[in-house]
Amino acid sequence: MSKLNVIIVDDEPLALDVLETYIEKVPDLVLVKRCNNAFEANEAINNHRIDLIFLDIQMPQLTGIDFLKTLSHPPMVIFTTAYSNYALQSYELDAVDYLLKPISFERFMKAVNRAIEEQKLTVQAHQSHPEDTDEKDYIFIKADKKLVRVRFADIIYIEGLKDYVIIRLDQSRVITLQTMKSLEDKLPTPMFKRIHRSYIVNVNKIEAIVGNMVEVTEKGQTKHLPIGKNYRDELLQMINDNKL
Repeated sequence: MSKLNVIIVDDEPLALDVLETYIEKVPDLVLVKRCNNAFEANEAINNHRIDLIFLDIQMPQLTGIDFLKTLSHPPMVIFTTAYSNYALQSYELDAVDYLLKPISFERFMKAVNRAIEEQKLTVQAHQSHPEDTDEKDYIFIKADKKLVRVRFADIIYIEGLKDYVIIRLDQSRVITLQTMKSLEDKLPTPMFKRIHRSYIVNVNKIEAIVGNMVEVTEKGQTKHLPIGKNYRDELLQMINDNKL
């Protein structure tokens, strides 16, 4: 595996110095740029191949979390912060790790090793499936410390459960730590339709609509999924327009 190109983003010079010192000790990392704010980081991402960002959260003008949300295809991210209350948000954004300041070198290396392992899995996935194009019929999902290839056609429905998402397939299921919204953004439309705060359904798997329920078949059994009142009108409009 090639070395990881890295940028560090923090408005505190001392924090940048610490991370730069740590990065220089790791042969697998190449520091491309020190960035004092999100705008400098955005410029670096646009002008260089960046594999990993060490990203502070509390910064003036634009926080690290808000900056990450602006990126359509973000690199891997390790958050660095003095505040523990952003941990859940970081995992919802698929961060590799979340480091609390002051950061020890041991903890830094643990996070780096996670990033290296994730990069290896991504490379292996693309090598195994070189047909990767804009018209993909699948998605890779992080689950059980690996990337699992899931075909869209095999998905019956997706269920949100607290901090987890359960992808219900024809013959199995995949459980992943992310939000419904982050997964919904990666699904093709109009093949998948949000019908409830906790449910997304593959419209090709809908057998019937009964009252406020969508009927699908899961492992030979009839399953009824609730239709949220905020989603019902749009779903029925799709049906009336014969778009399902």
